[in-house]
Amino acid sequence: MQRMKNPAVLVPAAMRPIQSLMAATRTQDVPEELLELVHLRVSQINGCGFCVDAGVKNLTKAGESGERIGVVAAWRETPYYSEPERAALALAEAVTERPAAVPDDVWDAAADHFTEPQLAAILLTIATTNLFNRLNAPIRQQAGSW
Repeated sequence: MQRMKNPAVLVPAAMRPIQSLMAATRTQDVPEELLELVHLRVSQINGCGFCVDAGVKNLTKAGESGERIGVVAAWRETPYYSEPERAALALAEAVTERPAAVPDDVWDAAADHFTEPQLAAILLTIATTNLFNRLNAPIRQQAGSW
């Protein structure tokens, strides 16, 4: 059972800049599907059912295959992801699981595939997803409730 409304909904002045930040991440020529994969993986790590549900729906709407959506948690063991996607997913995991200690090899792999503005967009997507996950999980935001 959901404990309360989402804090960003209850404080509308907070929602506007969050939405602006999310929109800004889409301006750096990073494929939308890659950003959505990152969002999904971060949400899985954080156990945010609402964001996992939203991520699956967004990826399905974007035309992603069931294989790519369904096994993103095991991306290392599957053939479905490109090298840039793998680098972005590794970065997403490192930032989410150990934000102060992203290993150099993970950073270097991502930097090999993305420009600094693209890396900034990916990092902002990771951080924004973590923000939403940390708002949704404590209040038990229900999947499909938005």
